[in-house]
Amino acid sequence: MNSDVQIAGDPLAIPHLLPPVPAHPATVAGFAGLARSIAADRAAWAPLVRYDATTRWYHRLRTGPGYEVWLLSWVPGQGSGRHDHGASSGVLTVLEGELTEHVEGGPRTLTAGAQRVFAPGYVHEVVNDALTPAVSLHVYFPGLTNMPMHPSQTTDAGATAPPPAIPAA
Repeated sequence: MNSDVQIAGDPLAIPHLLPPVPAHPATVAGFAGLARSIAADRAAWAPLVRYDATTRWYHRLRTGPGYEVWLLSWVPGQGSGRHDHGASSGVLTVLEGELTEHVEGGPRTLTAGAQRVFAPGYVHEVVNDALTPAVSLHVYFPGLTNMPMHPSQTTDAGATAPPPAIPAA
């Protein structure tokens, strides 16, 4: 009796029989939707979360063509430092708890389910100012290759300093 491979040939040698390569989202809205769909699958990410009192914990959850997805945990008081994401755009989604995003226009409180979308060069600092741990999901496209740090814009008293003046021409 002939096997299926003998009858049909090697399916890997016939490209039209292969499943299509999954395309990554083509728009920012598509990446935000990807983040929401991953966030909704709590059973897939929740068992992976760890908390580390000495540093933010992170885990690369997924990579795809042209993007990557990271899972991060934040205990109270932990922060990212002021940074941008180089040439990458991104979507930040809070999965559990509450995070504060510090940007030039002032702080924003992000609760579970909140999303922030940003373009290359967007400078911010994310901090867990709450009294309970938080978990967030980060989608970067293209994948994150560098994260330049920026000087803090806070004064010794902890208040946000005004943006630097533009010198007169």
